[in-house]
Amino acid sequence: MELSDEIRIAVPKQALFDALNDPEVLRRCIPGCETLTRTSPTELDATVALKVGPVKARFNGSVTLDTTNGPDAMSITGEGKGGAAGFAKGGADVVLIEDGEGTILRYTATAQIGGKIAQLGSRLIQSTAMKLSAKFFENLARDCERPEEAA
Repeated sequence: MELSDEIRIAVPKQALFDALNDPEVLRRCIPGCETLTRTSPTELDATVALKVGPVKARFNGSVTLDTTNGPDAMSITGEGKGGAAGFAKGGADVVLIEDGEGTILRYTATAQIGGKIAQLGSRLIQSTAMKLSAKFFENLARDCERPEEAA
């Protein structure tokens, strides 16, 4: 499955890049994220609880950040196991483009799922992925543009 979209966030590119590399900001923005802990400069451990249709699962996994091309672009990859519910793995390529006093964030994300959760059907999975993605970027925009509300 592949998703792509873009959003304009009213903060400078460097500030947005820094937010995308801040575990506390990411923890607040990722829907269902319970914990997100940096284990190295480029790796994080995460626990995320999600409900997809009738299936509830808590995924434990890892996230790797590749900031080699920052602050213009970065890549995020991750994978998690949700016990009997199955597994999820994927990644996103993010491009940040200055736009006046704000930044356009453009992304392309891919995801693979397996196990019980994969049996729910591609339409439900795609719909849920799109909602989670939109929620993440809505949260990120709020967190960056109005940090006093996020705290």
